Amino acid sequence: GCFECCIKCLGGIPYASLIATILLYAGVALFCGCGHEALSGTVNILQTYFEMTRSAGDVIDVFTMIDIFKYVIYGVAAAFFVYGILLMVEGFFTTGAIKDLYGDFKITTCGRCVSAWFIMLTYIFMLAWLGVTAFTSLPVYMYFNLWTICRNATVVDGVNLCLDLRQYGIVTIGEEKKVCTSSESFFKMCDSNELNMTFHLFIVALAGAGAAVIAMVHYLMVLSANWAYVKDACRMQKYEDIKSKEEQELHDIHSTRSKERLNAYT
Repeated sequence: GCFECCIKCLGGIPYASLIATILLYAGVALFCGCGHEALSGTVNILQTYFEMTRSAGDVIDVFTMIDIFKYVIYGVAAAFFVYGILLMVEGFFTTGAIKDLYGDFKITTCGRCVSAWFIMLTYIFMLAWLGVTAFTSLPVYMYFNLWTICRNATVVDGVNLCLDLRQYGIVTIGEEKKVCTSSESFFKMCDSNELNMTFHLFIVALAGAGAAVIAMVHYLMVLSANWAYVKDACRMQKYEDIKSKEEQELHDIHSTRSKERLNAYT
């Protein structure tokens, strides 16, 4: 009845792919959402406390690079939303319960090629997310240094500490954009909620990138298991075809001999 139908439907859900998809979506959402807001906060900090302005013309400065990173975030969010759906569909069609639900199916060469293609593509994306995680750790390191300077300035009196953007390659050597503890803007920046929020947003974005890496590793395990299942099913299908062909040949031979005996008797 209804209970058996629900059990059959629940048995057809690829739970391993579902968990990996949820982890992937959560990681991408954290990385894209928090990363976008952290970049916006970085622009405000650079303009307000470091007195930086956008360069006129087609010069590529730090603000242009931040805008490019934002567009990359938009593309990453859309691409991995679609990729997660594709992997879930692949998980459904390689689940053994689909065979019980729709009857026997044929493992085609195209299906095996699709599974192998997903494994290769997921491996490439895993390496890409490892690079994204390493790249996201750079602003976390920079903001941690800034946060440390702010904390040391309030603890130790009479010490002049400075943060020079030239050390991080944000500005050229010829430009001097730094904030020191002797300036009033430094204490305003340290006391502002914007600095603390941007720092924590970058930390959450780093955690999201790490979650996406774990999701890619999980997907690799799931896809490898699905590939092994498809390969075994293909071998079983060939065995069943050979067995059926031999049984048919034996049946034909038996029928031919029976007819010959009947004709000889008559």
